[in-house]
Amino acid sequence: MAGAIRQPIDIPALERYISQHVPEITIPIDVKQFGFGQSNPTYQLTSTSGRKYVMRKKPPGKLISKTAHKVEREYRILHALHDTDVTVPKVYCLCEDDSIIGTPFYIMEFLDGRIIEDPAIPNVTPAERTEMWHDAIRTLAKLHRVNPKSVGLETYGKPAGFYNRQIKTFQILSAAQAQAVDADTKKAVGDIPHFPDMLAFFSDLATQPKDRGVPIHGDYKIDNVVFHKTEPRVIGILDWEMSTIGHPLSDLANILNPYITALSGPNPHLGFAPGATPGLPSQEQVVSWYREVAGWSPEPELAWGTAFSIFRQSVIMQGIAARVAQRQASSAQAKAYADLFIEFGEFSWGLILEAKGRARL
Repeated sequence: MAGAIRQPIDIPALERYISQHVPEITIPIDVKQFGFGQSNPTYQLTSTSGRKYVMRKKPPGKLISKTAHKVEREYRILHALHDTDVTVPKVYCLCEDDSIIGTPFYIMEFLDGRIIEDPAIPNVTPAERTEMWHDAIRTLAKLHRVNPKSVGLETYGKPAGFYNRQIKTFQILSAAQAQAVDADTKKAVGDIPHFPDMLAFFSDLATQPKDRGVPIHGDYKIDNVVFHKTEPRVIGILDWEMSTIGHPLSDLANILNPYITALSGPNPHLGFAPGATPGLPSQEQVVSWYREVAGWSPEPELAWGTAFSIFRQSVIMQGIAARVAQRQASSAQAKAYADLFIEFGEFSWGLILEAKGRARL
């Protein structure tokens, strides 16, 4: 999955840093760039011994968002979770000195397993598909059982007000992203449909989920976990840049997105239509698995949570569109996603109207 370097780095400077701070990585190193990772450029480092490692860094140039691309936060939570029952890769170093390769970065172990982009998990047996989804959900529930203070994460985020902070962040972020101008066409990215009305709905404290204050991943989904090469189990969770202390419903709703959009949503995955993929669990089964391990029942708040998840996705897609416009996108697939934020905004508004209808019954 690693190939040509699309965003060059100063390899000699990186090697000098590694020789001083990570002596277990023998230099010189071979460097390639992964195709995934739409936010933080991700590189494969191969030492002279043949052992592989992964480096994550911030994108180059002036960043639109002050809250995204936090590789320092990724390093901190990976380091904190390493001795828990949550499967995460080992981290080796964090470099916050911009003078080395231009931006902060960290290095972690390379997990030799399967990263599966399609959440329907093709090319496995139905029984394996079921168990892979089961273990992905079990792994998520284990994360949400972690006591932040017990692993030194009590200052990683605030225990209360998670969704209000999200709303405020998305409001500021979306306004900046909407104004991003394409380098060639000089056309602005533009606003998400119904954005002020959606903000008003989600800001209503009477319907917001109550705080729980646990570590959350921030973008938990099938392609952000690594499965064992041959067994149906998770060996690590990747891409922690949006992690914080927050509400577990956020992660659960995020991994349920393919179910929510399966029939009528933007970029629908037809494999998630009921009965379309043998061994693919139902949404109800997924929620049941989660409840068994996490120890709380998300069902009463799930409609609100899924609507917010799609709303959040519209802001993320708008951010990709802004990075494409300013030529900062690091993923080869970024442009394909850049125009979806309008569809996600419309779909989220539809889910809000449905949630309002249920509340009146």
